Parts: sequence; C-alpha cells; structure tokens
Amino acid sequence: MAKGSIKDRLIYAAMWLALAAPLPIVLVPALTAFNPIEYILRGLGLWGLRLLILGLVITPAARIFNLPVLIRYRRTVGLFAFTYIVLHLLSYVVLDQFFDWNRIFQDILKRPFITIGMGAFLALIPLAVTSTNGMLRRLGPVLWKRLHSLIYLIVPAGLVHYWLMVKADHDSQIVYGAIIAVLLAWRVWDRFQAAQRRKARAAAKAS
Repeated sequence: MAKGSIKDRLIYAAMWLALAAPLPIVLVPALTAFNPIEYILRGLGLWGLRLLILGLVITPAARIFNLPVLIRYRRTVGLFAFTYIVLHLLSYVVLDQFFDWNRIFQDILKRPFITIGMGAFLALIPLAVTSTNGMLRRLGPVLWKRLHSLIYLIVPAGLVHYWLMVKADHDSQIVYGAIIAVLLAWRVWDRFQAAQRRKARAAAKAS
C-alpha cells in the first residue's frame, strides 16, 4: 500500500471523527437540558449550518493559501452537513411533532421559518444526491457546477431559518451572516476575475 494512501486514510479518519463529534456534543447535554427536544432540534440544525458554512470556506481557503488538496475534502464536509440537517428535520418530525403530518403541513404553510427551512432542505437534496464522481460524469461539469451553485442560496436561507427560529439574542446569527456575506462577496469577485482572465485570453488570441 502506498504511503500516500495511508496518509489519506488517516486524514479522512480524523475528519470523520471531527465531523461526527458534534453529535454527542448535542445529544449528551440534552439528557439534562430543561427542554431536551428543543435542545436537540436547535443543536443539530446549528451544526448543519456551521458545516455548510465550512464547506463554503474551503474553496477560498484553498485558493488563498495555495492548498488545492483542501478541495478533495469539501464533499465530506458537505455530506456531513446534509446528515446533520436530515437529523434536524427528523428530530422535528419525530420528537417534536410525533409524525403528526397534518400539523407539520400546517407549520410549513403558516410559519415562515419552517417554510424557508423546508425549502432550503429540498434544494439541498439534489446536491447530496449528485455529490459522487459518477453523477459528476453523468451530468457533465458545466451542469454539475450550475446545480451545485444552489448552495449560495441554500446557506443564506439556512441563516434566515435560524434567525427567525430564535426570538431573541441574534448575536451568533449576525456573526454567521457576516461570514456568509464575506464568502459570497469573495465568490462574486472570483467569478469577475475569472471573466476578466477569459477576456484577456480571447483578446490575446485575436491580436
């Protein structure tokens, strides 16, 4: 076995441990929380949002620090984020609503933060489903990138969902919002720079 493959496996193992750590961090304190269901519900959703933001951080970090190897770990972070969000949704359906589908449907229609959260979750599903190399080949890189650009709408929607869910003390939401705004601004700047480079290459070929 090549040395590099052992190193990769160790890195992935460390990543899995780190990304799975929030689960006991949420569940263990919930055992003694005043409202354990709400504690679990919010904790899982918050970690899902944090990991979505971390996924957005990876590309600019790889570019700024010239570490393209970071990109290979972005998928793992994204899938863990999706897992926490699925668990967040399941905790709402099972623990909070006890499979009361009529009440859940009414919540989706009448409570804006649930409407937005459900919409963000539904938009996240095709990203998770198409996260494999096989789906990338089937869709082609252009269509795949366009589909996965939905993340730039999903993450802000997740923040709005979190903001509306919490009735007071929005300090953490403001911090997350500032981070998301910087990441989205970087993305716009990066696309502008890429367009400028394409124009320069086209002009060079034409001359």
